[in-house]
Amino acid sequence: MEQQLRVRFAPSPTGPFHIGGARSALFNWLLARKEGGKLILRIEDTDLERSTRESEENIKASLRWLGIEWDEGIDAGGEYGPYRQTERLDIYREYTDKLLTSGQAYHCYCTEAELEAERQEQMDKGENPHYAGRCRQLSQADRERFIAEGRKPTVRFRVPENRQIIFKDMVRDTVSFDSNGVGDFVIVKSDGIPVYNYAVVLDDALMKITHVIRAEEHLSNTPRQILLYQALGLELPKFGHISLILGKDRTKMSKRHGATSVEQYKNLGYLPEGIVNFLALLGWAPPGEEEIFSPTELIEQFSMDRVAKNPAVFDIDKLNHINAHYIKQASPELITELALPHLKEAGYVGEELSAEEKAWLVKVVAELQGYISYAAQITEHIDVFFNDTIDFENEEAHEIMKDAAIPEVMAAFKNKLAALETVEPAAVQAILKGIVKELKLGGKKVYMPVRIAVTGKMHGPELINLIPLIGKDRTLARIDSLIAKI
Repeated sequence: MEQQLRVRFAPSPTGPFHIGGARSALFNWLLARKEGGKLILRIEDTDLERSTRESEENIKASLRWLGIEWDEGIDAGGEYGPYRQTERLDIYREYTDKLLTSGQAYHCYCTEAELEAERQEQMDKGENPHYAGRCRQLSQADRERFIAEGRKPTVRFRVPENRQIIFKDMVRDTVSFDSNGVGDFVIVKSDGIPVYNYAVVLDDALMKITHVIRAEEHLSNTPRQILLYQALGLELPKFGHISLILGKDRTKMSKRHGATSVEQYKNLGYLPEGIVNFLALLGWAPPGEEEIFSPTELIEQFSMDRVAKNPAVFDIDKLNHINAHYIKQASPELITELALPHLKEAGYVGEELSAEEKAWLVKVVAELQGYISYAAQITEHIDVFFNDTIDFENEEAHEIMKDAAIPEVMAAFKNKLAALETVEPAAVQAILKGIVKELKLGGKKVYMPVRIAVTGKMHGPELINLIPLIGKDRTLARIDSLIAKI
């Protein structure tokens, strides 16, 4: 019976959940769902100074918001727990004792100052910095002397010499490293906490992980991890190292490129469907030219053999294009909820809205959904519904209102609008069509001047929907105000 595919996402809870981490989680989730496997969520919190439960909660909340549900691990449980590294220290200790007993690891008493001096000397000679092995063959007398000095040892893995470390990567094909360039490396710090390269091997092996899909920056860690797998007699998983995410300037994505955390995009009013769709295309190429995919379609089409080696460029314009598609499809009620914090901050609405005010705002948002890529952008378009101080947006708009037919068009529109008891889109449409017919003018000679008179702009939301939302009295007052400026 073939072994069930098991992948894991193992973030460090040291800050807001990065968009790059979300891409790694997504690729693992897609592969697990495609192959009927399981996704395990493990928290790598051995960086005691920087790890926080607040960050862990942020990671979990962000994953759930994106729709990336895990099958086993933190909060979900499972037979291979605990799933938080700081709760697995006894397990690591057991394997460390085995490595020390077998001579595959040893205690190192070198101080930071001694190690730094060694590194500097190697660099001065043009050599790659590596640990030269001064504690490899310590005598008992040396050990006792160091202990008497109060030195707390680390544990180093004894790297075998003259060995080629070769593995087949799911993305990069065959990769090889020379063990002589690795140097004996620390697996347990002097405070007894295992380092990443050690803990991750034990966790992946003991949790039966079959495929390790992670960022390219971990590629250089892989030879150390393979050596540990071999030393402990553990079965190697398949590795797949996905490309870095770069900004549009081709440098590593950072805060200077804009928002970098999932929470920031959520707060800006992006939709999870848009983020997931965009992240899937960062380093993975679908078979055709299509760019819009539901999660179900992504699962159906995803495969590791279409994941690219080359860096993926985080193109905010492409994200906005994709997210705009989902914004248009979403309910106005949802987009209103996402837009509310931004409308409040901009001073358009107060903290509390009446049912009537909320219903009106939902209709306004519905008119603007086609103009925005994410909910926070609503503030760039909504002023026309709130601000009755109208002026010409440009000289072209001003010139249009100087046409000889304008006085007659405006008088007819104002008289017919004032006569309406209820201002509805159909009634506004009838008025405009009637003026075109009565005055024997082209539609543009009527619709455009009315729009400019009401908004000061030549383009914007559907005119027949805009006027009922502004209201009869405000519309008439705006027309009078702008005509006075011609």
